[in-house]
Amino acid sequence: MISEVIPETYDATGRQTSRPFERRRGLHSTFPFGRYVSQPLGVKCKTIGDVRRFLADCKYVSDEEQFGKEDYWQPPEEFEKRKKGDCEDFALWTWRQLLSLGYDARFVAGSCGRYGSGHAWVEYFQDGKCYLMESLASRVGTFPRLSTVKYVPRFSASWDGKTVRYFSHTKPHTSLTARVVTPLIANYLIFWAYFWVANSYRLPRLLWKFLRRNIFKRELWLQHKTPER
Repeated sequence: MISEVIPETYDATGRQTSRPFERRRGLHSTFPFGRYVSQPLGVKCKTIGDVRRFLADCKYVSDEEQFGKEDYWQPPEEFEKRKKGDCEDFALWTWRQLLSLGYDARFVAGSCGRYGSGHAWVEYFQDGKCYLMESLASRVGTFPRLSTVKYVPRFSASWDGKTVRYFSHTKPHTSLTARVVTPLIANYLIFWAYFWVANSYRLPRLLWKFLRRNIFKRELWLQHKTPER
């Protein structure tokens, strides 16, 4: 769920910008962004372990399946009642909990190879380092640093209790060197080998969920493409 990012591949701080999530086109929130930090939460986590345990009991459901909409960002207080949603919903709730725990945390939207073109996650800063928190992988305590290479932040938001600030991010132009990668390879291979062996019994179910989700998306696409008579 948590890993330290590799600075050469991840623009953690970005540069301050204005309200990227409230633009009419492209990436945008369902409500004015201040709505996601203004309401109290019913679940009070005392540790990151509490955050993980709550998320482990939540279910990933697409916005099309749950709301019949292409995109809907649930406010965190709604998500914790339904306990189901997509990546933005998981990440917004996680972000709120980390802020309550005193972390210098941000909600981040961008792209990740594993989850398609659009994805949302949380990052936080501690002891001069940036850590990436993948809310959809709550059953995994830490994951390899090389796995963070797939995450490309586009916009992020911070909140100091009074003001929401927004940041835009760019992909670093520097490339990974052998000096940086070599010490990380062994950990990456060992982690994923153990993960797939330990979860081999879940593969048929995961495959079925993947196929069902893509079939559902294709049916929606066909409905939109079919002209009315």
